[in-house]
Amino acid sequence: MNYKVNEQGFYGDFGGSFIPEMLYPNVEELRQNYLNYIEDPEFQAEFQQLLKDYVGRPTPLYFAERLSAKYNTKIYLKREDLCHTGAHKINNTIGQILMAKRLGKTRIIAETGAGQHGVATATVCALMGLECIVYMGEVDIERQAPNVARMKMLGAEVRPATSGSKTLKDATNEAIRDWINNPVDTYYIIGSVVGPHPYPDMVARFQSVISAEMKQQLQEKENRSNPDYVIACVGGGSNAAGAFYHFLDEKVQLIAVEAAGKGVHSGESAATSALGKIGIIHGSKTLLMQTEDGQITEPYSISAGLDYPGVGPLHAHLFASKRAEFIAITDEEAMTAGLHLCKTEGIIPAIETAHALAVLDQKQFNPNDIVIINLSGRGDKDLNTYINYFDF
Repeated sequence: MNYKVNEQGFYGDFGGSFIPEMLYPNVEELRQNYLNYIEDPEFQAEFQQLLKDYVGRPTPLYFAERLSAKYNTKIYLKREDLCHTGAHKINNTIGQILMAKRLGKTRIIAETGAGQHGVATATVCALMGLECIVYMGEVDIERQAPNVARMKMLGAEVRPATSGSKTLKDATNEAIRDWINNPVDTYYIIGSVVGPHPYPDMVARFQSVISAEMKQQLQEKENRSNPDYVIACVGGGSNAAGAFYHFLDEKVQLIAVEAAGKGVHSGESAATSALGKIGIIHGSKTLLMQTEDGQITEPYSISAGLDYPGVGPLHAHLFASKRAEFIAITDEEAMTAGLHLCKTEGIIPAIETAHALAVLDQKQFNPNDIVIINLSGRGDKDLNTYINYFDF
């Protein structure tokens, strides 16, 4: 089974580029150039230098001693929360801003849900002196106020999406509209492994630094480069794509964790693999939560970063081919797991990440198993949600 994208931009049955004609030149320009740029030694040197000196990579692979003792297995945390801006998102925005510069684009647009990708985009635009416009759902603007303030401090304009559920899906729609209207000078930095080809592949490649480091670090710590399990949360799925990338063809069990919200079948959920059917969203054929007549269903999660109604085409393929196990975690399970990490290891995780941590209560691991959980982001942005939920 092949888990890498093919020439047409498909992973198995999923992916491709289903876009309005007006967007074709933009996407085609990127498709024709992205691999040449990424594989160019000069591009790689600049990318790696910024990851090291600006982002703070490599991020530690931390052995969680007390967590391991509780679950009677070896648990490592890949500390993406220690990246500059507090999440893995910056790995991708650094790569894409270098891409935009090489394509001669001067205006950058992005969409954001939890605000982490928006902050990461605003950050690299400030770094490179480029204009930045971030689309964000009105609901998310309200629940992620600190990130909105950060984006503005970094010089970005935050434009609210006021249609639909006023969350990530709607922000993405607005960004695509903007791109259609400004095709010449504008570059769209997509924040996850979603959208038309080549975005899912390009974002996965930029994020693959996560699994590349995992292999190296595990070799140093355990004298083997492959763990038994890699666990990561999935909304669109960029942190999971990065954490899985170098293990796709290895004998490593991959666990993708989605948001069950108030329960998979409660009507308030974002568990795409359990509820989705094949459809097209934002230029890509993938699994999508939809009604009988194909209208997109509104997703729900307590976590602003996981309430996307679809999933990246790579993850749809991993699910359909059974290469990865998909587990859905409720709000309650995630919040409990997040608080447990705070008290066990002194690390406050993003609520997205807390979903991945909750798998420890769902699955039985052997004492000599090595389990890596990708700690995709820190919980600063979610403090209000934690405070309200636990009544601190």
